Amino acid sequence: MNRIQLADGIHAAFTDRHGGVSAPPYGSRNLGGGVGDDPGAVARNRDKTAADLGVDPARVVMMRQVHGAGVRHVTEPFGDDPPELDAVCTDVPGLALSVLVADCAPVLLADPVARLVGGAHSGRPGTLAGVVPALVAAMAERGADPAGMIALVGPAACGLCYEVPAAMREEVAGAVPEAWASTRAGTPAVDLRAAITAQLARAGVGDVRHDARCTIESPELFSHRRQRPTGRFAGYVWLED
Repeated sequence: MNRIQLADGIHAAFTDRHGGVSAPPYGSRNLGGGVGDDPGAVARNRDKTAADLGVDPARVVMMRQVHGAGVRHVTEPFGDDPPELDAVCTDVPGLALSVLVADCAPVLLADPVARLVGGAHSGRPGTLAGVVPALVAAMAERGADPAGMIALVGPAACGLCYEVPAAMREEVAGAVPEAWASTRAGTPAVDLRAAITAQLARAGVGDVRHDARCTIESPELFSHRRQRPTGRFAGYVWLED
């Protein structure tokens, strides 16, 4: 598990598939509740992960991710029935925001001055819909300055691996030209990282950082394209209490 300090009192982390209790093919730190894993194992993994990060397990915000561009400001967890969202932000210390992924990009944002943090789930549909710019805008409405934000784009399927039909590449690149890519074999692909980086730049975000691992190529991470069924790892971001 990779824990990062984004700024003074602002922390982020990306989990991996190790250190949990789930049985194969979800072994072992699966955090996804909708992939067929034992719910008890998922709950134990989520609680253990929060504890490992020094976060209260009862203060972790989970979303029901739907590959859209919905954003909400949160002041407490949603409980057992989270709404359909793909981005959240908060100014509440100790409230950890979680983004589940297994080839999509977890994008974490922080404004150290405004003391706001946010997290977005940006796969191909979400990138096309503009979920990351929507999160930047939602945070700006609450006083954040995009030029002062720190963005951390987490592990995702890379442009050399993320093969798609030619028409799909055309569609995504029509909205975000930087998404245009080809695989190592020369077939059509989408580069999520390049697309999200370009969206952040156009939104005015001044500091964009990366955990540039490709999920398809990194066996320590879950990848829906590499193995089905499989689990989900997560990006977390939070303000210190």
